[in-house]
Amino acid sequence: MIKSILKGMVIGIANIIPGVSGGTMMVSMGIYDKLIHCITHLFSEFKKSVLFLIPIAIGMVLAIAGSSFGLTYLFQNFPIQTNLLFVGLIIGGLPAIWKNVRGKAVKAGHIIAGLLFFALVVGFAAMGETEGNAAELSFNLVNVLKLFMVGVVAAATMVIPGVSGSMILMLMGFYHPVLNAIRDFFAALAAFDIQGILAGCGILIPFGLGVVAGVFAIAKLVEFIFEKFPLYAYWAIIGLIISSPVAIFLMGDFPGVTVISLVTGAAALAVGIVIAMKLGE
Repeated sequence: MIKSILKGMVIGIANIIPGVSGGTMMVSMGIYDKLIHCITHLFSEFKKSVLFLIPIAIGMVLAIAGSSFGLTYLFQNFPIQTNLLFVGLIIGGLPAIWKNVRGKAVKAGHIIAGLLFFALVVGFAAMGETEGNAAELSFNLVNVLKLFMVGVVAAATMVIPGVSGSMILMLMGFYHPVLNAIRDFFAALAAFDIQGILAGCGILIPFGLGVVAGVFAIAKLVEFIFEKFPLYAYWAIIGLIISSPVAIFLMGDFPGVTVISLVTGAAALAVGIVIAMKLGE
């Protein structure tokens, strides 16, 4: 239970950081296939699926709530260490996916799949260096529909290993508005500010419903691909995982590099690798 909550927290934090993929973290910790199965068989295997998904969902909510307050501080004050920690989490998960292709014949199509998805993530990261105009989120029917569709797109990209849903939100101009809405909602909740809670619900409910719809839609597609083309899928994921550290460095800001920051960053990298490998056992 506690280990599943911790895994959910890692996924939640990853999903909120541009350039980091929640799907990659799922693969790193060895729960991706099972999570997709539980989502696609939620009603046919209800009890089993719910028991697996609930602690992970709890961890994600806790992490996203806490991250909305703490990430800005960490990235402003410890950008090198924080980014290298997540690079370590990604690298540490590579053995978990590599074992699925090890010892099996490699075709040209496998390499092409890996290279294409590597280029996809790096391309998105390069385009995402400058965020588009921030979306306006006042409560009206148009924005409710828009938030629902943005939630669908964000969820679909968050589930795919190697693709950063937050990075896609940033490209669409919704990253900071949604992150601020999450932060303000939990602050209002803690202060029992009814007006603030209702304002947050007006933004987060349609976005959340879109996320749920997107997760179910993409999970079915992912399950089909893994059933019909497993090796192509795994090589594509390897390309996505390898590209993720590149995306983090392209998207990140690294001012004031010092010997101390590099040494502590290397330590953070090592810690991330160990955590990912332990959670993937």
